Amino acid sequence: MHLVTPVILAIDIGGTKLASGLVAVNGELLTHQTRATPVTNDAEVLWNSLTDLVDSVTAEAPAYLGVGVGCGGPMRWPSGEVSPVNIPGWREFPLLDRLRARYAGDRPIDIHNDAIALAVAEHRWGAGRGIRNMLGIVVSTGVGGGLILNGQRIDGASGNAGHIGHMVVEPGGEPCACGGRGCLEQIARGPAIAAHAIKLGWLGDGTGIGVAAGARDGDPAALAAFTRAGRAVGTAIASAGALCDLELVVIGGGIAQSGSIFWDPLRSAFSEHAGMEFVQRCRIVPAELGYLSGLSGAAALVLDDVL
Repeated sequence: MHLVTPVILAIDIGGTKLASGLVAVNGELLTHQTRATPVTNDAEVLWNSLTDLVDSVTAEAPAYLGVGVGCGGPMRWPSGEVSPVNIPGWREFPLLDRLRARYAGDRPIDIHNDAIALAVAEHRWGAGRGIRNMLGIVVSTGVGGGLILNGQRIDGASGNAGHIGHMVVEPGGEPCACGGRGCLEQIARGPAIAAHAIKLGWLGDGTGIGVAAGARDGDPAALAAFTRAGRAVGTAIASAGALCDLELVVIGGGIAQSGSIFWDPLRSAFSEHAGMEFVQRCRIVPAELGYLSGLSGAAALVLDDVL
């Protein structure tokens, strides 16, 4: 592949998939490859799977400008040691240092929570263009968030600001992998939706995609699980809107693409809990940049810092 436009090497690491691609400085995704995230507790097996993927992408464009990385959280930021809740094989894994040594050299490299990357990309190129105060949310294998306030990315003390997935929406609820109880992630992430549907009697495909299909077909257990998830997200957004005085919330990730079975209960719960007029003004919309928005976000991190 012969590329004449300047490109950024983008890497997106999640509990379900690994993705890497080349993103032009205008946000266009020029090429990409994905593969399933290995189910393993061996850190080096995960690392080797990632580097095999990225090596294949860099073979197409050795002259990239920099490297952007989005990864599920939490992480130590900006040093880039990652401990993704949904990738148990990596605990305090020195991802940034390993990627810098292998791919960056003297080029800039930036790493952040994947949901913060989504927020930055949607603010720069997507649904958040021109918006100064917004929250980006990813609802997928996990649930994460990223904040843009007064037009600026908010990192927080450890780089985990905006992590709405671990906002408590059900006090005393089920234990979460983070160590807390009743977290939004434990209700709204894909595997949690599927587990709840099975608990209620769902007998079909036990994946988030399978349960979504069942819910759209009217299966009561599947529909109840999605209703519970959507309402939990809407409730959390109302609280975040009151805290941060948001104009916009942009939601991406596989669960957010499930349609009205997710969005209708979300909007209903938000309306019920958004009492203040300034909270009610907040709009909630789907992400514009699509399934691979994590790659756009990873590239946007580099531009956000360099420019």
